[in-house]
Amino acid sequence: MTGPTSGTRPDEIRRHNRTALLRRLHVDGPSTRASLAAELGLNRSTIKALVDGLAEAGVVAERVPALRSGAGRPSLLVLPQPHAAVVIAIDVRVEHVAMGFVGLGGEILGRDSWNLHRTRDPGEVITHIVESARLMADDLDATAVGVGVSVPGVVRRADGHVHEAPNLHWTDVALGKRLEAVLKLPVQVGNDAELGALAEHVRGAAQSSSDMVYISADVGVGGGVILSGQPLRGSGGYVGELGHMVVNPQGRRCYCGCDGCWETEVGEPALCRALGLPDDAPRGAVVATLRALDDPAVLTEFAGWLALGLANIVNVLGPELVVLGDLYTALPDSIVDAVSAAVQQRSLVSRAVGGTQVVTSPLGRDAKLIGAAELAFEPVLDTI
Repeated sequence: MTGPTSGTRPDEIRRHNRTALLRRLHVDGPSTRASLAAELGLNRSTIKALVDGLAEAGVVAERVPALRSGAGRPSLLVLPQPHAAVVIAIDVRVEHVAMGFVGLGGEILGRDSWNLHRTRDPGEVITHIVESARLMADDLDATAVGVGVSVPGVVRRADGHVHEAPNLHWTDVALGKRLEAVLKLPVQVGNDAELGALAEHVRGAAQSSSDMVYISADVGVGGGVILSGQPLRGSGGYVGELGHMVVNPQGRRCYCGCDGCWETEVGEPALCRALGLPDDAPRGAVVATLRALDDPAVLTEFAGWLALGLANIVNVLGPELVVLGDLYTALPDSIVDAVSAAVQQRSLVSRAVGGTQVVTSPLGRDAKLIGAAELAFEPVLDTI
């Protein structure tokens, strides 16, 4: 009987073990050699060889824990060194761009952001990204090894081609190739909600959930899906346009050409209307109004549409957890609780799994930036 590595060359096994060790440290943080051996199913001599090699290369370091317990010599902690591998994370939104240099282990080493206002020309956005990246690299004395980009649109994962980002007024933008040409780095581009889901799964509310859905509400509404611990991306990467599920055929016309898309009932303009604000009210005003809300009952109809769409999603995908991100994180707790209860009541699948939980994102506005960083790190960890 042969094992899973039967026939595999020793160097391939070492590379596989090294990548697994780095991913464990990158995602979960410092650990002792003994714990790493137990978690990864490797013997202590293998862990020692891996850690010694990574330490010699400056990728990890070993330190005495700040808090010691018990007598005797303490076990050293193996810590990832942030500057050993740095990626550029970019979150392109409808109204602004956020950018960060993120080190191994997930530490955000530096940030920048700027408003787009009325200027959303792809060329100008790319130029600003390049200029900001060069300034940040100099300030931080950091050399990036990859780039991850979050975009609110339909993105081809193979090359980062943005087929359509309606709220940015982008059509057929070769974003990945254009950024690679000027930054001289490998660039990964993903849909913003997909990367929000990735962030929640790796570092947020869904770390212990293998099946979850992330719902993004910026101007439009999108969704990211994790099934069996892996992102659901589809054959071309075109998964997650949950906002264009039709829930009200007699509803408002959506920019996609349909009437009554879920987005028209639970997107930012719909939330503004429920709050008595203009459809194009500034994001800060919407958040401030939500947090100062005396009577959450004004959101009853809005919450009903939100619950209806989520019940459909839960019935189709069967997640154990739904994470509400972006603007939804400012919803009153009573509304989120009511939506969660309604989903359980309306969804056969939710009842079958013991109640799909609906929560707001603990990552807030950083979710897609973090997701972009993790997207960039995916191919990097195997090459450090």
